[in-house]
Amino acid sequence: MINNEDFAKRLHKVIEFYNESASSFAEKIGVQRSSISHILSGRNKPSLDFVLKVLSSFPEVELYWLLNGKGKFPSEEKTETKIPIEKNIKETKSQKVISEIKHVENNTSNKKTIERIVIFYTDGSFKNFEDA
Repeated sequence: MINNEDFAKRLHKVIEFYNESASSFAEKIGVQRSSISHILSGRNKPSLDFVLKVLSSFPEVELYWLLNGKGKFPSEEKTETKIPIEKNIKETKSQKVISEIKHVENNTSNKKTIERIVIFYTDGSFKNFEDA
């Protein structure tokens, strides 16, 4: 049997590990925000579907650790793909897009310039790039 309080603590640890809010975490695993809130407060027990969504969205989470605290989090063999690398990849992609746009801009004959680029992320945040 799953201990709701302990499960909620482990779920909270997962959310913090990925630097997510409860709302963005719910969006990433495809559940309603209220589901996360109810589980974290101990009001509801997690469904099998909920647990499977967490496991498929966040590979560093191990099933036995999430359910009963046995094992490790993050799993040792998968920690290389931790979130900071993902952030670096996003930043690198953003920088690459900007350099490609500037390259196109420099090769156009009408000499239009880009004033700014805004990138919107799925968690509702955004990054504004202005030509300096």
